[in-house]
Amino acid sequence: MSSNNLLIVGLGNPDKDYERSRHNCGADYVKFLSDRIKITLSKEDKFFALYGSKKIEKKNIHLCIPTVYVNESGQTVSAIKNYLKLSNTDILIVHDELDLPLGKIKLKEGGGHGGHNGLRNIIDSQKGDASFMRMRIGIDHPRKGADVVKYVLSKVNKKDRKILDTSFENTLDILDSVIKGKWQQAMLELHT
Repeated sequence: MSSNNLLIVGLGNPDKDYERSRHNCGADYVKFLSDRIKITLSKEDKFFALYGSKKIEKKNIHLCIPTVYVNESGQTVSAIKNYLKLSNTDILIVHDELDLPLGKIKLKEGGGHGGHNGLRNIIDSQKGDASFMRMRIGIDHPRKGADVVKYVLSKVNKKDRKILDTSFENTLDILDSVIKGKWQQAMLELHT
């Protein structure tokens, strides 16, 4: 990664009804991160987002939570990307992942949307360029026959929230590698 910028976008729906739901894991993660690395998020209408930034180790770290619905996230990513003149390789999208066990976090470079409407919208907004990084937060699959949409939009119970909070904490160890753009190293550390 050549740039001095890293934009971390946490996907989630803006309404109170969706707060702390499985689908809002990405937004929850960015809130957690803003707290840990002391970046204040403020409403930024031109980005359709809550946004804040800070310089850490010569790198401009930009945190963002879209204030639009997950399936319109591309609007936010495009607005910030164009304004800050970023390339897709400067972007890390944090989102919920049905295909991973609860609390399992994986980094992924590029790839398809895997049925995630937020990722689909971001890829579409980038004219099909999916070369951004992703941090996938496992939310597990609902039991057989359950309504997936209902499951994804439902609140996380206390026990599961503890698991998620612990896995968020565990990512702090790789944050340094992520900030330095050492993705392979970060993946290795995170996945072992």
